[in-house]
Amino acid sequence: MIAEVIVDVSTFSVDRPFDYIVPEQFVSIVERGSRVHVPFGNRKVQGFITNVKEQSDFDESKLKEIHSIIDVEPVITEELLQLSKWLTNKTLCFEIDALQVMLPAALRASYKKNIKLIEYQAVDDQFLSLFGKKESVPYDVVEKAGLLKLMKKYLTNGSVELETIIKQQARAKTIVKYKVSPDQDYIQTQLAGLKKQAVKQKELIEWLLVQEQTSYTLQELSALAGATSSTVKALIEKNILEKEKKEVYREINSLEHNEIDHRFQLTKEQEFALSKVNSAQDNAEHTTFLLHGITGSGKTEIYLNTIEKAISKGKQAIMLVPEISLTPQMTRRFKLRFGEEVAVMHSGLSIGEKYDEWRKIWRGEVKVVVGARSAIFAPFRDLGVIILDEEHESTYKQEDNPRYHARDVAIWRSEFHNCPVILGSATPSLESYARSSKGVYTLLTLRMRAKEQPLPTVNVIDMRVELKNGNRSMFSVDLADALREKLEKKEQIVLFLNKRGFSSFVLCRDCGTVVECDQCDISLTYHRFNEQLKCHYCGHEEPVPTICPECSSEHIRFFGTGTQKVEEEITKLFPYARVIRMDVDTTRTKGSHERILKQFGDGEADILLGTQMIAKGLDFPNITLVGVLNADTTLHLADFRASEKTFQLMTQVSGRAGRHDKEGEVYIQTYTPEHYAIELSKSQMYEPFYHKEMQVRKQYEYPPFYYLTLVQVTHENVMIASEYAKLATDWLRGNLSSTTMVVGPTACAISKIQNRYRYQCLIKYKKEPILIEKLQQLIKIYRSDWMKKGIILSIDLDPSAIL
Repeated sequence: MIAEVIVDVSTFSVDRPFDYIVPEQFVSIVERGSRVHVPFGNRKVQGFITNVKEQSDFDESKLKEIHSIIDVEPVITEELLQLSKWLTNKTLCFEIDALQVMLPAALRASYKKNIKLIEYQAVDDQFLSLFGKKESVPYDVVEKAGLLKLMKKYLTNGSVELETIIKQQARAKTIVKYKVSPDQDYIQTQLAGLKKQAVKQKELIEWLLVQEQTSYTLQELSALAGATSSTVKALIEKNILEKEKKEVYREINSLEHNEIDHRFQLTKEQEFALSKVNSAQDNAEHTTFLLHGITGSGKTEIYLNTIEKAISKGKQAIMLVPEISLTPQMTRRFKLRFGEEVAVMHSGLSIGEKYDEWRKIWRGEVKVVVGARSAIFAPFRDLGVIILDEEHESTYKQEDNPRYHARDVAIWRSEFHNCPVILGSATPSLESYARSSKGVYTLLTLRMRAKEQPLPTVNVIDMRVELKNGNRSMFSVDLADALREKLEKKEQIVLFLNKRGFSSFVLCRDCGTVVECDQCDISLTYHRFNEQLKCHYCGHEEPVPTICPECSSEHIRFFGTGTQKVEEEITKLFPYARVIRMDVDTTRTKGSHERILKQFGDGEADILLGTQMIAKGLDFPNITLVGVLNADTTLHLADFRASEKTFQLMTQVSGRAGRHDKEGEVYIQTYTPEHYAIELSKSQMYEPFYHKEMQVRKQYEYPPFYYLTLVQVTHENVMIASEYAKLATDWLRGNLSSTTMVVGPTACAISKIQNRYRYQCLIKYKKEPILIEKLQQLIKIYRSDWMKKGIILSIDLDPSAIL
């Protein structure tokens, strides 16, 4: 028997299945989708079996054997195997990358190289001293000792050998339990034969005899029966108790005892939308629904009802949210409704927790998964519905290979399972809304809030006028007055600024020098907390300079505003206000998102200050004021989606106010109040913005009127990057049809990141049937020649941004 294996090596020359002989002992257990260890060159690697056949087209005498089987049951289902083929073609990635992205990090292999001694007498004392009494040592021990040249000599003559140790990154969590012997007569005999001084043993045996439970942890025996470890050890020696290891799941997102699931009476709009989705479920139709509902219109209740129906039909459901910050709240809602039927998958979990949640899904122990982008690959075998909440969010697009969009994967899986997809948003992406207007998606609209509350009153503040009036504070007079009023009323406030740190940049007032990252073409951001300048692209940090690095002037100052600076300003203006800041800096630790939101929800803070992670999904009854400190942070980006993203952010963050009984107010501070994205966000009416933005997109030939592909070339030398970007652009112009536009090449908006210069070109087209074929040819040219020169070529077939 022959197995076709995709090996865990991401290079062009091995991006194909390799044939391996299946040893006799594995013939009965080998299946498509299982992982194996196989010899590859002079090492061992992990691989995925993608096909099993009786004979090979190659000379079988030259084929190697599978070394070992990792999975008795396949970890990649038949559906996901097919999906990986589609993903490889759709995103132009390696097939191994498409397979790996479907598994949690815990199941991905980690490779460790060891040097093993074969002939002790053949190596010198210096090299031998590295081993001590061990047979092998890690490769990096030899490297640090500066003995690589000597090691190479010993490898050549066979005195040592290089071995590859492959490990999975996580293991099942186990606990030790003590199981009671089922032989009651034997226990009674032992009890009767106990010495008089064995009082504790006698008490424990008598206690065990009247219990229904048969196994306990040491902590349970101590708490319930007052047993000590020595007493337990004595009963083990008498064979009354025996040790056993039990596999347990790591506990995450436990609910409070007093929490209850609130079911809401559906409005007529909700009932109509739900009936359409239910009909698609009943008829097993793979319809894609765009659920366009204003903020607070009750989209989540429709999701819950839809999933409830799927479960009642014996099916499963995937519920995606765009931000990790939304996951705790959404998970809580779903666990209240569906209890232990819910698994959670997102990047905030530990490797072990991800492993446990994935295994619950794989084993069929849960019916619902709530998670971020990667949860779209949950190994369910009978999906009944897939939901993407806030479908417009760019976080659903993976920025690294494979560059997939969760929406596209959801639609592919819905077609496979014949189940509906729901794309929900108050501000849908222009592409999705355009598809619904053409009948590709089915549009469902919720125009009223679920409790019929009015939308918050939105006030746009022109900060140019504030400056003219002498107000140089980051708070306009009107917003400061509103803050004071709400604090006096003990109502809660959300303040939004899409810029973390204390200030945007550090500038010398004498020579105008801005302190920039030495690896990226971007200014460093000042963080007051640890007195450091940080690059938000490569992570570089350096101390704050006391004098200008160019002219040695002492007149070096901080400019711009970040969340840290706003927090300090609030403390000065409103010393009695309790502030919680929520940004990347305050949410680095595990569970921090949930902790911050719980503190705010429990009324432990008056003001929640944060970046875009607080702009959506939050639903607290006491929030009556939202302040947008600078609406221009996304508006003037060099990106064709800048206006759309600004409108979406303004609408989403405004929707956090007045969601329950109390009316809400919103203050949007801006230096460009006349821009249509700001103007139209006042009314929170999506359609007028959609029509205006569509005119702009049509005029400048951008999606959804044209498809886009972004081709990017990077190199450490600016001239080489520019030269090969031009080569790529010229090649594409000469090989694509005349109706396809190739724009560029040009330097990226951020021209250097991590010491690599970046150039790009854009491909705009309405229809280009040979695009994939030609891009694959370009990739082949790149991998066979350009790659050797240090060039990195990346292709994104549907970019979420062109920065």
